[in-house]
Amino acid sequence: MGVTKSYHFTELQNELASLLKAIAHPARIAIIQHLIKVESCICSAIVDEIPLAQPTISQHLKELKNAGLIKGTIEGNSICYCLNEQGFNKIKGFLEIVSSHLESQKKQCC
Repeated sequence: MGVTKSYHFTELQNELASLLKAIAHPARIAIIQHLIKVESCICSAIVDEIPLAQPTISQHLKELKNAGLIKGTIEGNSICYCLNEQGFNKIKGFLEIVSSHLESQKKQCC
């Protein structure tokens, strides 16, 4: 979505679009799944798990962090990443609204 058109939409719509755009890449899904598995992780361990170059992993981590889906803290020379509950709660809330609507529309939809 172009920056010039985003003003047509609510802040929440733009925020959800950014969150979903950030998650919509298989490497980022793999990173999130890895963080779920280990609960937190140092960047070099992520590189060992995902078959991509370190700079590519770093770019995906940056996108996830900028969107608010992960957070990172500096530990010595490394950054320890973990999931950001707030970002995922926003996605969860949106999907719960969609799910609720689908449940109520079961008998009314073509």
